[in-house]
Amino acid sequence: MTDDFNTVSEDELHAYVDGQLSQPERERIEAWLERHPARAEEVRQWQAQAAALKSHFASYARSDDSDRVLVATRRAAPKVGAISSGIVRRAAAGLLIFAAGALTGLYTPAIVAPDRPLQIAEERETLPRQAQSAFLIYASEVRHPVEVGADEQGHLANWLGKRLDYALRIPDLSTLGFSLVGGRLVPVNGKAGAMLMYEDGTGQRLTVLLGRDTENRETSFRIASQSGVETFYWIDSGIGYAVTGEVSRDLLQKVAHECYRQFEGSSES
Repeated sequence: MTDDFNTVSEDELHAYVDGQLSQPERERIEAWLERHPARAEEVRQWQAQAAALKSHFASYARSDDSDRVLVATRRAAPKVGAISSGIVRRAAAGLLIFAAGALTGLYTPAIVAPDRPLQIAEERETLPRQAQSAFLIYASEVRHPVEVGADEQGHLANWLGKRLDYALRIPDLSTLGFSLVGGRLVPVNGKAGAMLMYEDGTGQRLTVLLGRDTENRETSFRIASQSGVETFYWIDSGIGYAVTGEVSRDLLQKVAHECYRQFEGSSES
């Protein structure tokens, strides 16, 4: 039997990663992956990301006896159109990230008024959630953390700047012990956004996320905290900025201040 008659669909690969297949089906897909090393590497990356997300949100896991009733009811309901289960799973994962963050994130304009108590996040503030998701996915990547490396910094600034319609000046964080790894194009608020990644001498990484946010034009410094991942963020003239890392809040605040200073100079030039 040729590969034409023994293909594996995208949905089957996602079901394989999610552990939803029978043993014979798993063995069939594993045999197919052995003959397709590029897809096998992609599946390994999915598994690594799934494991990282599962570990990160394990403390929020909840179950209830009524869950089985809900699932059974859904299965018994008539189907309206054919919806890809892979798309549904990916959408559900995205909602889990957002919901967990909305329920647990704590915010405060700490840079402006550090003595004020922390406040519960408003659901409309999606920028820090997106920044933390990008950090969790890409900061742990070993081979492909960025699309364009630091050796092409000029090209990186021009490319991302054009996609954001913004005169991007990549911050120099060397005075704080961090050097540029590179950057990549990422979605932010449904539009083209930019993610820059930095690394210190120990391999500790930070990310800086930029994206259009036309809903709020005020400059407001805030802090979002989620299971050890800290994010300082602000919005200035329709651009949202977020600095994220698993470092001390004091260090991240210094990085955010330095980024703000250099981005402010960029917007004035």
